[in-house]
Amino acid sequence: MLEFPLLNDTSRKIIHIDMDAFFAAVEERDQPALKGKPLVIGADPRKTGGRGVVSTANYAARRFGIHSAMTTKEALERCPQLIFVAGDYQKYRKIGHRIREIFKRYTDLVEPMSIDEAYLDVTDNKLGIGSAIKIARMIQEDIWREEQLTCSAGVSYNKLLAKLASDFQKPAGLTLILPDEAQSFVAQLPVEKIHGVGKRSVERLHQLGIYTGADLQTWSEVDLIDQFGRFGFDLYRKARGINNSPVRPDRVRKSLGSERTYGKLLYEEDDIKAELTKLVQKVTTSLALQHMLGRVIVLKVRYGDFSTLTKRLQLDQASQDQGLIEKKVYHLYDSLEENPIGVRLLGVTLSGLENEGEQQLTIWQAQDLSSTKEKGSKHDIS
Repeated sequence: MLEFPLLNDTSRKIIHIDMDAFFAAVEERDQPALKGKPLVIGADPRKTGGRGVVSTANYAARRFGIHSAMTTKEALERCPQLIFVAGDYQKYRKIGHRIREIFKRYTDLVEPMSIDEAYLDVTDNKLGIGSAIKIARMIQEDIWREEQLTCSAGVSYNKLLAKLASDFQKPAGLTLILPDEAQSFVAQLPVEKIHGVGKRSVERLHQLGIYTGADLQTWSEVDLIDQFGRFGFDLYRKARGINNSPVRPDRVRKSLGSERTYGKLLYEEDDIKAELTKLVQKVTTSLALQHMLGRVIVLKVRYGDFSTLTKRLQLDQASQDQGLIEKKVYHLYDSLEENPIGVRLLGVTLSGLENEGEQQLTIWQAQDLSSTKEKGSKHDIS
């Protein structure tokens, strides 16, 4: 069989910074009495009739198996002494922006993935420092000194490996993956730890007897493409630590959504709408944290027979208001014909995104207030 050599750019020096349990860490910092106690950011289910999802869990809560996107009701069942703190997202945004300014002291090539994580290309950095490890340590020290918060850092020659490295020694970890270590590093990981491999893919991989990166490396590219289509092409490269995507500081997000597949089909309308509420909460929280508003709501429903319907609705004005979006999502769901088969998957997406500031500027302009406007060596990434 004719095989082409894989292109693997090892010339870059990439850092991935991921704040440690960011929202919860901020609250522990600001309320010292909370430190070390199991804590989540989310509404207390005893006050909401059991509704709500965990936004962030601190490390003390994670020892009970509590994680983000879990219902607050289940979290409380796992840990009766759990402390619930309503999130102050305006505060988190301000801190997140200050941390981003720390990154920009070192490089303008910063690609934020969310309010608490980003990729940095420090190949040619502002301080002329040849060691990416040294820069990562300096960033960790800056964030601790100025914000009293910890972060984990991963350093490698591409974004995939830098992300895997930052996840490896949390919290406050720093991990380096050199080019000649990439395949052996991926080989030791469970496939669910490989960035970009979702729950459904993990189930399919397990069915094929693929549990680790090492298992994945035994499969040919052709066979993976045969099993997974275009994703098989990506899997083959991920297994070998290959990702040539550059850090994009001007990356514009076009949509933001959340979906969930259910092992047990949903039949009751109350259960379905409760799940839609959770999805809406996740999406609107993400919108708020990123200063984004959405204009188009998209509902996705997949039934037990794998038939899939999508419906969309355009708002008169872009919004991140949870109550409004939940109401519109319910309206979209109610407009579907009844289907007795049961629901396998639900998804809520907001597209037509715009910055909060852009909408505010439009309002000012409408009021006619605009007049008031006054390089290291190829393998030397350590």
